[in-house]
Amino acid sequence: MANMNDVQNEGLVRAIGTGALGLSVVNMVVGAGIFALPGLVAAELGSAAIIAYMICSVTVALIFMCFAEVGSRVSRSGGAYAYVEEAFGPFIGFIASILFWFGFSALADAAITVVMVDSIAIVFPVLDKTIPRALFITTLLAFLTYVNIRGVKAGVRLYIFNTLVKLVPLVLLVVAGLFVIDVGYLAIPEWPSAVEIGAGTLLLFYAFNGAESALNVSGEIKNPAKTVPLGLLYGLCAILLLYVGLQTVAQGVLGPDLANNTVAPLVAVATEVFGEWGGKMLIVAVVLSIYSNLSGDLLGGPRVIFASALDDNLPRVLGKVHPKYKTPHVAIIFFAIVIGVFALSGTFTYLAIVATGSLLLVDLAVIIAVLRLRQRDGMPKEGQFTIPFGPAIPLLSCAIVGWLLLQMPLNEAATVAALVGACVVIYAVRAFIRR
Repeated sequence: MANMNDVQNEGLVRAIGTGALGLSVVNMVVGAGIFALPGLVAAELGSAAIIAYMICSVTVALIFMCFAEVGSRVSRSGGAYAYVEEAFGPFIGFIASILFWFGFSALADAAITVVMVDSIAIVFPVLDKTIPRALFITTLLAFLTYVNIRGVKAGVRLYIFNTLVKLVPLVLLVVAGLFVIDVGYLAIPEWPSAVEIGAGTLLLFYAFNGAESALNVSGEIKNPAKTVPLGLLYGLCAILLLYVGLQTVAQGVLGPDLANNTVAPLVAVATEVFGEWGGKMLIVAVVLSIYSNLSGDLLGGPRVIFASALDDNLPRVLGKVHPKYKTPHVAIIFFAIVIGVFALSGTFTYLAIVATGSLLLVDLAVIIAVLRLRQRDGMPKEGQFTIPFGPAIPLLSCAIVGWLLLQMPLNEAATVAALVGACVVIYAVRAFIRR
């Protein structure tokens, strides 16, 4: 296990600053789900949907604070995996690494790749055929792999560009939509019950997932003690403003009809605000959003594999660094291949279920890592981020994530449990062979 007080010499380049990290957080969270989210939340809470946004934002902020404290103390690559491994050792770290890079990142990327191709196939039906579909997915992933192997700066530039391109139509919709909303549609005639608010908040929590992936490149973040907390804060604030703005405009433009439009509500809003071309603009934005998510994860996901390989939890070949570009090129190629294999299978529902449950378990482990590191190594040192109010925020975060895990359907819980069980077996067999 690495000493968290010494920055491990991994051979990587620290090139990611606060602004780039904040944009990465926004990129990884604002995905395809935002285009359906306003209608889904309105179906649960009506015009009171804004309440769920506020509750969910506070919840995510608590979890982010836990990531920020551990992230300012553990500066090597791997993000959540590195944090858990540092706190609990190689066994729990191994489980966390598989849950994160495979259970969440790779399978979620495969799922959204399927959605991306299906969306493009509406305009180009040829992509519904097996061979053209496979060629498209292979070419897309090969391009993203090439860019990220060429260097972390190239990967950062790509996801910054993609994030800005993705956000432009959404920000434009918010700004223009504010001038045409009907304020009467924003009134809350009847406050929802606690049960309804809970259901809406649970739904909304999934739309905030993904920021954890932005920290996978922790070994390439400049001055992590300062950059990690500020990057997470800036990203969360930007996400909250965008989400609340979109919900306000959607509710103010469509009114009661918003709750009946749960497939593509923002496309309907854009059509009302801009005309037919606005709806087409948002369809393009869906594809760009998914592409942007993929480009960001091809930057961050392989770093978890890379870090796990350096800790001997995965084959050492996955920990190799390119002699010229100083990037974990083998891990990047391997990660892209895994995404491609599962994307070609097209099993979107299964992939999404496993990804969601896996991430919740990783979040819980990182939250507990805050308490473990404090108990073992003392409070964070000067210059490192410290969560205020002692253990109150980590304990509250544990309770919230635990509650969310209890809300999972039985089939989803069983799927995630099976993945954890497989990790235990693999680790035991590997330890036996080594002995």
